[in-house]
Amino acid sequence: MMVGAVDIGTNTVRLLIADASTDPPSEVERLSVVVGLGRGVDRARRFDTEAVERALAALGGFVARMNQAGVVRRSAVATSASRDAADADAFLDRVANVIGVRPRVISGDEEARLSFLGATRSLPGSMPVVVIDPGGGSTEFVFGSTRPDYLVSIDIGSVRLTDRLLPDRPATPEQIASATAHVRDLLAPVTLPGRPSRAVGVGGTFTSLACIATASETDVPAVVDGTGMTQVTLDGLVGALAGLSIEETAAIPSLDPARAPTILAGTIVAAEAVRHVAVDAVTVSVRDLLDGVAMEVVGGG
Repeated sequence: MMVGAVDIGTNTVRLLIADASTDPPSEVERLSVVVGLGRGVDRARRFDTEAVERALAALGGFVARMNQAGVVRRSAVATSASRDAADADAFLDRVANVIGVRPRVISGDEEARLSFLGATRSLPGSMPVVVIDPGGGSTEFVFGSTRPDYLVSIDIGSVRLTDRLLPDRPATPEQIASATAHVRDLLAPVTLPGRPSRAVGVGGTFTSLACIATASETDVPAVVDGTGMTQVTLDGLVGALAGLSIEETAAIPSLDPARAPTILAGTIVAAEAVRHVAVDAVTVSVRDLLDGVAMEVVGGG
């Protein structure tokens, strides 16, 4: 049986088509489209009309892929931007008309739980781990072994930080310092109940940074899954990206050009999140929230 999981995030809409005959469900296809749905929501508390249309168009493409793959069960979730936008209900009604199911708006804690479920179900190696998921509007931390023992969602991410403090490219040293201090202040309440054996980074920010760090221009899941990134590497990427214009950032061969306006902010959040949990490096995983949603579709969550 083929199942489809859709994630409507602050910066991207994503699709996972999985074969439910395996445990956990095995990936058939994974797609991601940057639509910038949450840009401006931190200030205006409403979706931008053009961003909504981009999201709906991308979701229409997802439906075609699910139909081609013979998906028989599907589920959809919406995260940070849909939690914040006053007009989220109207948007989600339109989404339901496109994909056939109405997305459920999940809390930050639920987002964290599903990310942990997806990232750790087939994760080899020692436990406990901390899973870090820096999204467009929020960043989740989940600590545990076979289940989450601690989880928290912080309202900062690549889109939100860009809107608040990083309007210019190249960014000035003062802007970088201000953005970094802001992230550190927001992450201060995150207190893990123990020392993790390692950190696992999930989501588009970490996979994009792994592509840049490895100069990979090929299929992300096949190349960057399992990539290790040190704190030194993450800090170096902050410095390198800060000195580029948006056009220069978009020209990086291993980066989706649509991520160019927000990847600097995402890198700052990712670097400070890894620093905050006091590990020397993070291992990138392509399995995340989407995998958790797919597992729930077939009753494995």
